[in-house]
Amino acid sequence: MSGSNLILVVNRDLNKKVSVPVQRLDLDLPLPIAAHTGDAGIDLHARIDIVLPARGGRALVPTGIAVAIPVGFFGQVVPRSGLALKHGVTLVNTPGIIDSGYRGELQVIMINTDPNIDYQVKRGDRIAQLVIQEVVETTWQVVEQLEGEDRGGGFGHSGR
Repeated sequence: MSGSNLILVVNRDLNKKVSVPVQRLDLDLPLPIAAHTGDAGIDLHARIDIVLPARGGRALVPTGIAVAIPVGFFGQVVPRSGLALKHGVTLVNTPGIIDSGYRGELQVIMINTDPNIDYQVKRGDRIAQLVIQEVVETTWQVVEQLEGEDRGGGFGHSGR
């Protein structure tokens, strides 16, 4: 097994780059790359062949890479829109969060929502995208009352 560096663009600032060490667990698979300059996500590839049965069949699909995301950043694994539109295939845990301390193989929980057709994932297929973002640390400020107006409703209500 060999390692190399993967340079990812942080999507909030196209001029800012972060170096993310990546370990190739399967040398026959390509390193993930962005399809176009300025893309927020990089494609992750399936390491195995697997069938996702229709009507909710799901599987944990390994990608053949492990990463060491620097402290101050995290990764999000998100679905590929083309798979969702064309085949009803998406991700169960989305976005999947990869913290800076995680060092295991990246794996994707895929699900087939098509009611009738099984979906064949083939080794090397692009199955998801990885987006690297900065962490914003949070501190809680306890107050007696929140500023602003309560627009009410929530869940599907955007006001009048």
